[in-house]
Amino acid sequence: MKKLILLFSILISLSFSAQQDYDWFKINKYRTAVLNDSIKENSGLNFFNDRLFTINDSGNSSEIFEINQQTGKIKNVFKTDLINKDWEAITSDSINLYIGDFGNNVGVRKDLVIFRIPFDSTLMAPNINNITSIPFYYPEQKDFTPKNINNDFDAEAMIFLNGKIHLFTKEWASKSTTHYTIDPNLVDNQAAEKIETFYTDYVVTDAAYFKQRLYIVGYTKKAEVFLTIFTESEPGIFFKEKPKKYYVGSSLSIGQIEGIAVDEKGIYISGEEFNLPIVKVKPYLYFIPAEKLK
Repeated sequence: MKKLILLFSILISLSFSAQQDYDWFKINKYRTAVLNDSIKENSGLNFFNDRLFTINDSGNSSEIFEINQQTGKIKNVFKTDLINKDWEAITSDSINLYIGDFGNNVGVRKDLVIFRIPFDSTLMAPNINNITSIPFYYPEQKDFTPKNINNDFDAEAMIFLNGKIHLFTKEWASKSTTHYTIDPNLVDNQAAEKIETFYTDYVVTDAAYFKQRLYIVGYTKKAEVFLTIFTESEPGIFFKEKPKKYYVGSSLSIGQIEGIAVDEKGIYISGEEFNLPIVKVKPYLYFIPAEKLK
């Protein structure tokens, strides 16, 4: 009987392995720091001039934090006069930071906006006195009935590329991500332009771009955390070729992953504090050397 049970277990395991479309790459051993309580609800990471920045999401201050890449310690705090309704992503071009206030878990928002904040090269700080609002909407969304974590018009990920802001949705219902572009030079409410859609089988919480590759992270309702790496097949197009997908751990041990940034050294991933009645996971910073995930 024991042999039959063992054989049955092996067959189940082989069947599961044959069906999965991802590799395992646990990031626990790449943990580098516990993040400060001031950024325990961090949402997004971004490199700007070789400096690493993050923000907090809804219910927190409207500050921008620079953190040390090795220790995760806060190096600088930049205050703004903005309202943080639900900040979810941060990116940059060569002279500006962009903050996405477009968190939309319930699916009812009609005030989605991205803030453009010039960076003062003399002061080495964001110029908070010259902020521009870039409002937008999804032309495909017709229904604004409240559907908490059951709608397809949430977002937590964006990059800047080829003069456009590229936004990647967090689709609770479809478990996909849709790639939209937004013109950063328009200040009137604009329709986000739909480019492509990809079935991720998880909700996307952040994105990064480096050397013709798009990196996205996110999780499932079962707390499974994934990293997917896409190759840019033509300028600004990512979903035509099959990507590389990795299972990187469970939120129950690595935290609720909300940020990713990439440079020549490797991949930086951050998680916010994850709380359940039976478990509490601290906000961690991870670093995966470039040679580990080629």
